[in-house]
Amino acid sequence: MKHLTLPMTKEEKEALRAGESVLLTGTIYTARDCAHKRLFALLDEGKELPFSLEDAYIYYAGPCPAPKGKACGSCGPTTSARMNSFAPRLLDLGLQGMIGKGEMSEEVRAAIKRNKAVYFAAIGGAGATYGNAIKESECVAFPDLLSEAVYQMKVEDFPLVVATDSEGKSIYDR
Repeated sequence: MKHLTLPMTKEEKEALRAGESVLLTGTIYTARDCAHKRLFALLDEGKELPFSLEDAYIYYAGPCPAPKGKACGSCGPTTSARMNSFAPRLLDLGLQGMIGKGEMSEEVRAAIKRNKAVYFAAIGGAGATYGNAIKESECVAFPDLLSEAVYQMKVEDFPLVVATDSEGKSIYDR
């Protein structure tokens, strides 16, 4: 099991191999379908995004409200394929990686390889585990979207698997 701290160096990211288990510590952002649509609207209008894509990792998740004494409630991954139409452009603009559930398209895999990025798979059904690994959570954009808003989160020992590495190799290859 590799322990990784964000932001990762180029060398650390390029050393990751599909199938490796990792514990991730650092800052990530949540964004689901509705948030991606709004991010694209901002880009299309030539406006600044609410967070920098440089060194950014997007977690395809919608956090539940935080119970007393916690930074976040349950926060399990959503199906990543729903972001297939958004991921290549964001990767080409500097996004370093994504976290989600399930296989993504060949177009996304090509963009990951082209940009030397990485896609991590989170475990479906483990939302409570992920919620416990979130140490800080703050809404940074689109609060009207509630759980689908963009949240900046500080995570510690967030358990993931490298699903697609910077060479485009994937755990979903048959």
